Amino acid sequence: MSKKNLFTPLSIFMRKRLTSIPPDFPFNSSQFKCSTSLLSPAPSITPYDRLLHEPSRYFGNVRVSIRSVCSASSQKIESRCWNCHAIPESAPFLVCQSCRSIQPVDKSIDYFDIFGLEKNYDIEVKNLEGEYKNWQKKIHPDLVHSKSEKERDFAAEQSAKVIDAYRTLTRPLSRAIYLLKLEGIEVDDEQTVSDPELLAEILEIREAVEDAADSEALNHIRSEMQEKLKHWSNVFADAFQSRNFEEAKSSIQRMTYYERVTDEVAKKL
Repeated sequence: MSKKNLFTPLSIFMRKRLTSIPPDFPFNSSQFKCSTSLLSPAPSITPYDRLLHEPSRYFGNVRVSIRSVCSASSQKIESRCWNCHAIPESAPFLVCQSCRSIQPVDKSIDYFDIFGLEKNYDIEVKNLEGEYKNWQKKIHPDLVHSKSEKERDFAAEQSAKVIDAYRTLTRPLSRAIYLLKLEGIEVDDEQTVSDPELLAEILEIREAVEDAADSEALNHIRSEMQEKLKHWSNVFADAFQSRNFEEAKSSIQRMTYYERVTDEVAKKL
């Protein structure tokens, strides 16, 4: 290579390269700005824009229309009332505001959505009862006894889901388990205790329950269990907030046993 070529300015070199780009190259050279110092993409061009210039692309052996995919992803999919085809005025869409027909269960609606809550562990439980009663006034199966079998089935399913949502969210333990479930983490309630310290504590508590002579002793044990539940409930809340799911699962295991003891004491009182 001659010395002359070695000292060719970068801007001239890049212009020569750009003019040699074949016409069927997937990206248009006009999308780029050329200066004497560097070659940079135009700010107005995004990866989404570049995709739109490609009619299709192969993913393995499958040919996919890029324009179709991009267009479909930008469209909002709306549900409509099965009876009058009205668009929902608010969420969650359990009952049509236009014709008052009860809608089929939508699996994408979780228990927190039903009560208009953020997916947090710390919630105002006292506010759930009023909202629960409001839903039952709209979707209880007795309200549609004269309607079609289809709508009666919808009412039974929606009512059952709202009842389960209320029971799940009102109890700290079931609420904690449900939150992990939404994160894709299943909790085994019957998992064997492997922590020696927890196992020894459980055995000691069970002995105390069996040896309790009167209701005063049982009430004392129940108060202790409630304090422990409150403590580990707070531990779970912190762990879930920081997304420490292993510690959250460990907290649930302890809460499970303390709640069982509480239930046993209640049966004896």
